[in-house]
Parts: sequence; structure tokens; C-alpha cells
Amino acid sequence: MKLPKSAQVSKPVRRMAAVGAAAVVGATVVFGGGFATAAGAEGVATSTGIVLGVGADEAQRVVSWYSSVGTAQVVQVVPTSKIRKGVFPANAVTFPATVAANTVNGGFNGHATIDGLKQNTRYSYRVGAEGAWSQTYEFQTQRFDGNFDFLFYGDPQIGASGNTAKDGEGWADTVSVSLAANPHAELLVSGGDQVETANTESQWDAFLAPDGLRSYPWAATIGNHDVGGKAYEQHFWTPNTDRSAAYYNGAAATRSGGDYWFTYKDVLFIDLNSNAYASGSDEAHIAYVTDVIKKHGAKAEHTVLVYHHAIYSPAAHANDGDNKQRRQDFPTAFSELGVDLVLQGHDHSYSRSYEIKNGQKANPDEQPGATKVQQGPGGVIYVTANSASGSKYYDLTAPDTTADPDYGPDPLNPDSHWANSVENQEHVRTYVRVRVRDGKLVVENLRSGTCAGPNAAVELGKVDWCGPDSGATAAKPVGSVVDKVVIHTYKADKGHHGKPGKNDKPEKNDQPKSSWLH
Repeated sequence: MKLPKSAQVSKPVRRMAAVGAAAVVGATVVFGGGFATAAGAEGVATSTGIVLGVGADEAQRVVSWYSSVGTAQVVQVVPTSKIRKGVFPANAVTFPATVAANTVNGGFNGHATIDGLKQNTRYSYRVGAEGAWSQTYEFQTQRFDGNFDFLFYGDPQIGASGNTAKDGEGWADTVSVSLAANPHAELLVSGGDQVETANTESQWDAFLAPDGLRSYPWAATIGNHDVGGKAYEQHFWTPNTDRSAAYYNGAAATRSGGDYWFTYKDVLFIDLNSNAYASGSDEAHIAYVTDVIKKHGAKAEHTVLVYHHAIYSPAAHANDGDNKQRRQDFPTAFSELGVDLVLQGHDHSYSRSYEIKNGQKANPDEQPGATKVQQGPGGVIYVTANSASGSKYYDLTAPDTTADPDYGPDPLNPDSHWANSVENQEHVRTYVRVRVRDGKLVVENLRSGTCAGPNAAVELGKVDWCGPDSGATAAKPVGSVVDKVVIHTYKADKGHHGKPGKNDKPEKNDQPKSSWLH
């Protein structure tokens, strides 16, 4: 079997010979990040930090990893149904990797784009070379059109509590809980700050330990703790990335990240490096978003922006200088460009904005905590995700007009900032589920933990209470809903590509239709 060709990447290279069973059986996995060696191979190579990333569209995935050698390496891919007794068939397809010297640990980092995937198919893959293959991992494609779910995770920031192991346990538990509850989720989207310190590989090892990161594509976002070194982009190769200087922060030797975009079904995702905001960077970001939407937005029913720094922060970062600046720079542009949803991190607390148009509340009558929103032209919803690992939480802050006169209290709920319909902090781990449903975006903040461990910030005494209502109410169970809103998006309501509007269809609470092959 051979995957279809694509002009977007190099042509796959067919293996020269069948893989012997010993190469598979002899592989030894040392930790969850994918460290593997091949028994009996000359100049044994090791592969670590294997992670599955998003591609440019539904038919692509990008695999990234670290290697001990800089020799030619590949990703080998085959439909799982073709593997017999753990042995890849002779006609398995290989995709050549780009391998470069690693500036972090002195080894090498590689990435390869898997292209031409078919829908509703389970695939197996491994990285390396003949005689030195990694462990075999699997991923599942689903339908290339229609409804789908994706999961959004805020700031794992492994190492932030001072205990990398405990942070890693909380992160692994959130990944496990969220995927067990949502096995048909098709993307995992990052809010940034994967780790506390950019070039500390023990933190990256703990972040990459969950095997879910090798089975579900991770859409990486760079946070402020991910800058200052090259580890972020060495661990994650992202599609359609513009690495121009305007999208970076810091000296050339340590620049990492950039702005990138991809499409998935009817959603256009645009990911920004919000660490770069001074000296014209915000203008450059807006120009990038404008160009991407101009070229690709007409094909999308929804546009979702992702970046790290939450401009409508409810907690410690509410009035940081960079956020105050971006509250002036971004909202009108995003409204004019027809953005539907903005996903953010950085503030280690949860918030969901009202419908915001041109930097103002679009509908003065929208009530706090409304569970349904009818989006008008230019209306944008901004969501800030809480900590997914429990490594660090920030408490909600009262609106402070002395710090920013334009970010005062909500007349309908004076304890909250005017922009936010919901602000929440319970010191429990959460993640956000977004369901794309027939002209609607259903956004839910779900608990992935309780006050019990793993919850490093609570266990280590970094916070002195836990639970709803500042600890006055007992913690709710794992999987319970903190917040939910159904957003009827404007573009879909008005029709897409000349098609009738879809918002008259009832909401479907079931999973997207797909063929999940077990």
C-alpha cells in the first residue's frame, strides 16, 4: 500500500527491505516520551520526545522527535490492519525526515510530514532507520468533513510548582481523563507554556510523557516560558509557519516559534506567537491574520485564533503592560476580519468573554453566564483556559480602573471585568472542549481533577484553599461542567459558500459521525 502523493512535501521513499521481527521485538521503550533503541544495531540510535503534530489539513500529520544521530531518518507509516505479528510489511511507506543539530542537548532533532492520509483509517508509525526503529504508535483519521470535537489545554507549565514529577502527574492525568471522556476528539490544541523553563529537557520529558501526544495531533502554541531557547520549535514542527523576525521575541540565537495556520474541516486555525508584541509586532500579527483569512477564510465556516497572552485576563495578568497594549491593538481587527473564537492561556484561570465587537460588549443585554449566544457581525468570543496540570493557579482579581481605566467592572456583575461573562478559579485542573456542530461552536470548560492529587499547587501549599466559591463549596467530580456556551456563529447563520444557513438545525450532543476502528 502506498499513500497518495502530495506536492506539499517531499515524495515518500519506499523502504529497501522488509523489517525483521527482531527490529520490532528488540525495541526497548525507556520512558513515555518515546525513547527507544534497537537491539543489536551497529551505532545504535535513540529516538526521544516523539510527538504527533497537526499538518496543513486533515490528510497530514507532522511527527517530531529528538535523535542521538544525525544520519538519514524517516517516519514509516502503514495502515494498522496491514501489520502482522508486530512486523511492518515490505511495502510500508516512509517519509524522509529533516534532521538538524540540536542546540539544546547536543544531539539532533528531526521532523517529517506524513501526507496523503485517508479518512476513517487507523495508522501505525515509527521513526528512525533500519535497525534502529522507535516503538510503534498509532493514530486514527476520521471523516474529512462534518462535525468534530477538539480539546484545548491551558498552561501545563511543567516545573512551575518546583516539583517536575508532580506537575507531570497532573498533566498526564488531565490528558488521560480528557481523552477517555472524548476518544473521538480530533485535535489537541495548546494554550502555550508547555514547560517552566524553555531548555530544561527534564520538564519536556514530563510534558511529552503521555502517549496521547503520539496518538492525537498536538497543535502547539508558544508561551512566554517556552521562549529563550530553541527547544519549542525543535520539539514541534508546525505547518505554514512564518518565522520572520517580527513574530519572534528575543535574540536571534534563542528565537523560537513564529505564526502559523492550518485548516481542519470547516475551521481555519491561526496560531500566533504573542510573545512578540513590541516594535510593530502586533501590526505584523494582524497583517499575518489578515493575509491568511483573505487567502483561506472563504473556505472556512469558522475562524479560530490561538495565542498565549489572554488579552481579557481575569487574574494576575489582567493589567500587564503587554495585555493593555493588545487590548488596544487586536479586538477591532479581529472583529473586522470575522474571527469567531479566540483561545488563550497565560493567566492560569478560566474566563469566557461576552460577545466582543471592536473592543466593546456587542450586546448590552447579554447576561453573565448566558448559555447561548447569537453572534452578530464582528462578534468575537475570547476564552482563557485554566491550568491543565495543576502546577500553578492565579486567583481572580477585582477590576482595577487605576491600572487600566478601560478595563473596569461589569455593570451586570461588578466583581468581574466588563469583558467577561464568566470568570472562574477553583484550584482544580480543567480543560476546554470545543464542539464544531452545524454552524455552532459549543464551548465547555470541564474539570479534569478535584482538590485531591495529582494537584501540585494544592499538594505543595502554593494555594491555601480549593473548590468552588473560594473553597466554601466541596469540589465537584471529575468530568463535571464549569461553564458551557453554545455560540451560533454569524457566518454559518448567513450561509457558507452560498449554501443555506445551518443554525436552524438542532444541537447534536452526540459525537461526530466517524468510523473509529478499534
